[in-house]
Amino acid sequence: MSINANDPNAPVTTFIATASSGSTRSSVSSGDSGSWYEAMSRAWGQTLDGQAARVTQLSDAIASGGDQPSNMVQLTAESLRMQFMSNNAATSQNAVGHALETLGKRQ
Repeated sequence: MSINANDPNAPVTTFIATASSGSTRSSVSSGDSGSWYEAMSRAWGQTLDGQAARVTQLSDAIASGGDQPSNMVQLTAESLRMQFMSNNAATSQNAVGHALETLGKRQ
């Protein structure tokens, strides 16, 4: 699987590729000895930070006089993408958290 470092989803994609390969370490964890759940949280955080930076950049461009319709549409699209990604991050964190809780109760 080829991962583009410029892709704002690269941390999450790296985490998923590493997790599906069976590896216990991820490049997302960058030296920390935390769990895969923490690595997933960091990956989502990095991905959302990157998307937020893109939204902020577009917003700043519009605020400084670049209020053309094409910029407005792009800002709207990137904002909706941020919302979609944020909802997915919360859903995945909740689902994994509930699964871990269930596993903990069975032991």
